[in-house]
Amino acid sequence: MFMFVFGRMVPYSGALGARVRRLEPGHVQLELADRRGVRNHLDSIHAIALANLGELASGLAMTTGLPAGVRGIVLGIDVRYLKKARGTLSVDCVVAVPEVRENTDFEVHAEIRDAANETVSRVTVRWRLSPVPPPA
Repeated sequence: MFMFVFGRMVPYSGALGARVRRLEPGHVQLELADRRGVRNHLDSIHAIALANLGELASGLAMTTGLPAGVRGIVLGIDVRYLKKARGTLSVDCVVAVPEVRENTDFEVHAEIRDAANETVSRVTVRWRLSPVPPPA
């Protein structure tokens, strides 16, 4: 149900089809089923689907962990592909948001694993955290 509502609010991220297994402030666990819609010509999960999964995990962990008065925007994503991704994938992302008094760049790491618990990809998302300006 959460991903249905989320997908309506953020259509691109919702299109990935990941499932939220756990969500709490600063922590998310996601799962992505291996299906035709996320596969490539090499009979494995597409590299960009892995990047999207890592960015989604980073975003949900980060935004649920942000204190009131702080906002974040993605500045960049680095993805390392370690092996072909096949089968159901999972990612567990934990964020300890730093204190933000001025613009602060902060990295969030997400490690994507296969059913054998082997790492298939490492995603690092660089966030710009900023205090929300008071209303004018």
